[in-house]
Amino acid sequence: MFIGVSSRLKCGFSYIYSFILMIVYFSGTGNSRWVAEQLAARLGEALCPLTDTSLRSPSVHRLEEGEAVGFVFPVHSWGPPPVVLEGIRRLQLTSAPAYVYFVCTCGDDCGKTAAVFARAVRQRGWMCDAGFSVRMPNTYVCLPGFDVDAPEVERQKLQSAETRVEELAVRLRRHLPGFDCFEGSFPWLKTYVIRPFFHRFLMAPRRFHVTPACTGCGLCARKCPLQNIEMHNGRPSWNDHCALCLACYHHCPHRAVAYGRVTDGKGRYVHP
Repeated sequence: MFIGVSSRLKCGFSYIYSFILMIVYFSGTGNSRWVAEQLAARLGEALCPLTDTSLRSPSVHRLEEGEAVGFVFPVHSWGPPPVVLEGIRRLQLTSAPAYVYFVCTCGDDCGKTAAVFARAVRQRGWMCDAGFSVRMPNTYVCLPGFDVDAPEVERQKLQSAETRVEELAVRLRRHLPGFDCFEGSFPWLKTYVIRPFFHRFLMAPRRFHVTPACTGCGLCARKCPLQNIEMHNGRPSWNDHCALCLACYHHCPHRAVAYGRVTDGKGRYVHP
């Protein structure tokens, strides 16, 4: 797939006309996909989802002089998901982008996400010019004390996100530099101490299973962006390249997907 100046090109699922830029995004429950779609509509950019297929067989994207590349992704344990960092390493461009930015979605704070992302971009020989966080409804439920937001909190976050995205589009359209990310308390500790612990001990897909409520519909497998789930005898089976995006858990129409016992009685959320 090539992206550049064209009368009509297709990237992902969107047809874009005239001068084309690019937004690479990763999303499990739809928060980051919504932000990416909103920005693409306002900026006239093409959407390119990070999926198992795009990671294994990356396309070459043609950039014209002065073009930008943006990344939209959820914050996972106070940093970019590993799949996003892998996507940065694998992204093939015909020239260096003139402007690189990211927009991360987070339930509360994002720690040192900006620093981790900027380092990954520098390793490609580029510079991260801008980065922003957008507060969205919580989706992480895999530890005690973590759950989805109450309906009123969810509603307030979604309303505020609309205003926030509009503000960001104004800055990004002008290629303005700068960072506005809500790091929260103890950001260094969260990103550089707790985050590696999460990745090593708390991201194992082996704890996923289904309850007797499972009907074998296969929606969890179809919603997995990394094609990590296979159906065997009408039941899902999780492989080892899981991003812990929880798309399978939140999309299950029968609330049958569980992560050990820690998700018992917890809520579900998919961006409306």
